[in-house]
Amino acid sequence: MLTPEQIENKLDHVLLKVQKPGRYVGGELNSTHKDWDNFRTKVAFVFPDIYDIGVSNVGLKILYDQVNQRDDALAERVYSPWLDMEILMRENGIPLYALESKQPLACFDLIGFTLPYETLYTNALNVLDLGGIPIRTVDRDESHPIVIAGGHSTMNPEPMYAFIDAFVIGEGEEVIHDIINAIQKHKDQPGTSRAELLHELAKIPGVYVPTFYEAYYMDDGTLSHIEPTVDDIPKIVTKRLVAKLPPPPTKFIVPNIDIVHNRVSVEIMRGCTRGCRFCHAGMITRPVRERTVDEVLEAAKIAIKNTGFEELALLSLSSSDYSNVLELVTKVGEQFDGKHLKVSLPSLRIESVSIDLMEKLKEKRSGGFTLAPEAATERMRRIINKFVPDEEVIDTTREIYRRGWTTIKLYFMIGHPSETLEDVQAIADLCKRVIEEGRKVIGWKAKLNAGVSTFVPKSQTPFQWVSCDTPEQIRAKQALLRRELGRDKNIKLSLTDAEDSFLEAWLSRGDRRMAEVVYSAWEKGSRFDAWREGKKYSAWIEAFEEQGLDPLFYTHRQRRTDEVFPWEHITAAVRKNFLFQDFRMSLEGEIRVDCRLNCFACGILPIFAQTRRENPGEGWKCPDVKSPAPKVVSKSTHQLPVVGD
Repeated sequence: MLTPEQIENKLDHVLLKVQKPGRYVGGELNSTHKDWDNFRTKVAFVFPDIYDIGVSNVGLKILYDQVNQRDDALAERVYSPWLDMEILMRENGIPLYALESKQPLACFDLIGFTLPYETLYTNALNVLDLGGIPIRTVDRDESHPIVIAGGHSTMNPEPMYAFIDAFVIGEGEEVIHDIINAIQKHKDQPGTSRAELLHELAKIPGVYVPTFYEAYYMDDGTLSHIEPTVDDIPKIVTKRLVAKLPPPPTKFIVPNIDIVHNRVSVEIMRGCTRGCRFCHAGMITRPVRERTVDEVLEAAKIAIKNTGFEELALLSLSSSDYSNVLELVTKVGEQFDGKHLKVSLPSLRIESVSIDLMEKLKEKRSGGFTLAPEAATERMRRIINKFVPDEEVIDTTREIYRRGWTTIKLYFMIGHPSETLEDVQAIADLCKRVIEEGRKVIGWKAKLNAGVSTFVPKSQTPFQWVSCDTPEQIRAKQALLRRELGRDKNIKLSLTDAEDSFLEAWLSRGDRRMAEVVYSAWEKGSRFDAWREGKKYSAWIEAFEEQGLDPLFYTHRQRRTDEVFPWEHITAAVRKNFLFQDFRMSLEGEIRVDCRLNCFACGILPIFAQTRRENPGEGWKCPDVKSPAPKVVSKSTHQLPVVGD
């Protein structure tokens, strides 16, 4: 295995041959460099996409900060090399390495992948291969690192089960320490095997080790059941929940090159109470937990000082729903007055964007103003549980233009259950009305960016029972939008390639058999599947054929009401019965109001009742639990509540 010095010598000969050498050198301001030999446990956090995107990933920032606060462990970063760099690395025998120390990936004790979306799966396999680590779990021995993964996509981990030793289900700030502690305990006990370590990891709440679970299939290819193969691990793995958000990281890495989001980002709250039926993130991150205004202000102040960044993003799934958003934006304006700091709230709800909030934001605005109606007819809005009347959209966008924004971004989605061409026509009509209102206010300076993605049913949501649109349906809907909106030069229309949507659907809804499809597609050269330069749709189709699987089984098949899903043994603590009830409500066009207004017993409080008892008050947006804690009658610490009743 090459030493860091040998790797650096080889890099000297190749870096000037690639597009952006700054991606591969490290040494950035605020990166953490620890003496390799003085720390028991070495952790490599991997974001399997290019540096330009990975540096700003919030999850990786949090975990990097958490581990480097320990005095017995170090954390370093790894990103996927772009296509030009990969070729040179393979030609010159350069293993994938961490940016801080230039140590080869294979030298670390623990490798942690962040997988927020499914199109990173082939990149994850490529990272392991470039790092000289066996791609399959069964081929690794005591000399290899433990490979874990987490992120939103891993709420259905099955398509990657053959390649990841252990999945972190849910939030990682606390469980990462449990995993490191287990690895250290394993090292202190000579003679214990890798299998024994994995067994111990499987006992940690929120950790899923696929090798100890077996999937059984019915004759029609659907799941019969999934069960553990050992007795002392949970039948259902419940997500890990952080009861109180820890202080946010403030020592952001200042990148060597221009990246996608060059800014300070502070998470002001986690979770969402709106209950949009298509929204994976909103369902799996419950309950809502908010940081205080003072905590956000302090973090922003320190981070701006540490980095010199000129933009502050106040992050959440729905920032305008933050309880004290007006107070926060006001105090941010006061604290950074005269500093030329741009402030953005990247995710805003039309119904909670007030005139006062627009007034506060307009002096420190950054780019366009983004809103997400998602649908444009009353019928569709009731189906997806995001009811915002057209007049409210028009009134809000008019006021935005009036306050100095020249560009508004509206996000829609086509392909929702039972959608018709008339529903899609309504999207075009609404866009035309918005731009017309803008022209009344600021003339021909008014611009509108309409982003229209294609709906993919996700696990752990009320729409997990529905099928995707067919290619013919998607093409017809997109053609309509191009025809209706393409003639106006001030409207920019962005559409999602149908093939990209199908790939996402295969991977987000797949079972264990999809693992061989992922492997085969990677072998055929598929990587960077979210990039035009990297994706090879034909490789995926060939991979399905090789494995004898029909891709339509995963995309265009309505699920039975009693179907066992591939992710049935994984839960975000939202009951399957609750999700099904919500699905049935969608069929009737019934709205379920914001659960800040009324608790619907989705499952969070029954499962995390004790956690809520220990953390009362306004930090959570769930009701307080007043009943006494039940007496413990079992000695088992591993049996978790069963969902799906």
